[in-house]
Amino acid sequence: MKRYWKPFFLSFLVLLVLFPFTYMVLLSLMSGWQFPDFLPSYFGFKNWATIMTSEGGLLQSFVISVIISLSVAIVTTISGFFISRVVYYHPKSKVLNVLAYFPYILAPVVFAACLSFFFIKLGLFGNVTGVVVAQFLIAFPYALIFFSSFWNQKMKSYADLTATLGGSRLQTYTKVLLPMAKSMLLVCFFQTFLISWFEYGLTSIIGIGKVQTLTIKVFLFIKEANYYYGALSCCLLIFPPVVLLYFNKRYVFKKMV
Repeated sequence: MKRYWKPFFLSFLVLLVLFPFTYMVLLSLMSGWQFPDFLPSYFGFKNWATIMTSEGGLLQSFVISVIISLSVAIVTTISGFFISRVVYYHPKSKVLNVLAYFPYILAPVVFAACLSFFFIKLGLFGNVTGVVVAQFLIAFPYALIFFSSFWNQKMKSYADLTATLGGSRLQTYTKVLLPMAKSMLLVCFFQTFLISWFEYGLTSIIGIGKVQTLTIKVFLFIKEANYYYGALSCCLLIFPPVVLLYFNKRYVFKKMV
């Protein structure tokens, strides 16, 4: 009896998970759906066509979001990997690791408000560079915490063995440490990209409305009760995470297994 109901239960769970995404895609194709009409007055790609116009500005927001997230993910992953090694082998590594959690004690909006004075003085308020720096301050501690599990006595022994055999510091990284950390580097890149991609609090404060990322656009359309453009923005918002999830499953997890 349990085996008989199992396929139906699994199918129900799949439909339950896919329903919000399916409904969001359908809603992005609709317009003029008012009570008590059973069906919308229009169903097509008119809303998607506005991406290429200045009316919605979604294409520009999408490009800005991709540039910001890629910049944060690349810089955070590279710097986090090398600096985490210094932190791990530091005499006060435990204290430094605890300090890495400090940005997550405060809410992003409160953290941005605390940083706003310094960003104004440095001329980083209300521009893309400032948003990248602000998001870096959130993503970088995550990279330090993430790579802390990689640096251990085993990695130190590999580095010492390479040096004993005559390898330089550059060869230690390129021939030993980086190949062994390849999967973790990819995972950290994906994670920090998503942290930046879905960041709203810091971007809204530091960007002051001038840097309109895709996340900002979603909330603007929802506040305006423009559910059709809001659904369209959400479709664009979940597209990169879906692509990253595919590559994660296809290339990273298979190699780890």
